[in-house]
Amino acid sequence: MTAFAHEGRSPRIDPTARIAPNATICGDVAIGPNCSIGFGAVIVAESGPVSIGENCVVMDTAVIRGVRGNPVRIGSNVMVGPRACLVGCTVEEEAFLATGATVFNSARIGRRAEVRINGIVHLRTVLPEGAVVPLNWIAVGDPARILPPDRHEEIWAIQKELDFPGYVFGVERPAEGGSIMPAVMPRYARALARRHAGDHAVEAANLGRIA
Repeated sequence: MTAFAHEGRSPRIDPTARIAPNATICGDVAIGPNCSIGFGAVIVAESGPVSIGENCVVMDTAVIRGVRGNPVRIGSNVMVGPRACLVGCTVEEEAFLATGATVFNSARIGRRAEVRINGIVHLRTVLPEGAVVPLNWIAVGDPARILPPDRHEEIWAIQKELDFPGYVFGVERPAEGGSIMPAVMPRYARALARRHAGDHAVEAANLGRIA
């Protein structure tokens, strides 16, 4: 494991948790008892904390990022599959996120819900308790509508109102044919460089313990 202090906060890992030797844990991250964090997994409190309950499995190469205004909170007995990507979301107890599942900012996965292989839960979407997102399908909105990827116009009609550019980057959606990237990417890259400039490796013996 490689652990980093970030913005003055170091990871806190329960001594019973298993962390793979090449997993990366950065910043204000709390990992509870009897968790397993797989090879190549990356868990980063970018600008918001990450908390993982007990008996959770985060599999190889999964990425979990806490961001400003949207911490990550993962309840107990949760599975996060390989290549899954979670950003600034809440995952309630006993949820199952399969290989390649993607969950965006401010989304909420209800208890015992399932997001199957390559399923997507979009920005600010609320997936209710026990719901299932089938393979490659997309959950969007609050309450969530769960749609196949070929129904793009229906997905976009809901997704557009969720305002990804404004909610995540604080900019207006550009006119047809325009792009937010020239305005957003230089600023975002500078912000990440500034935030991580003081990061430094922390020895395992010096990691805070979860009481």
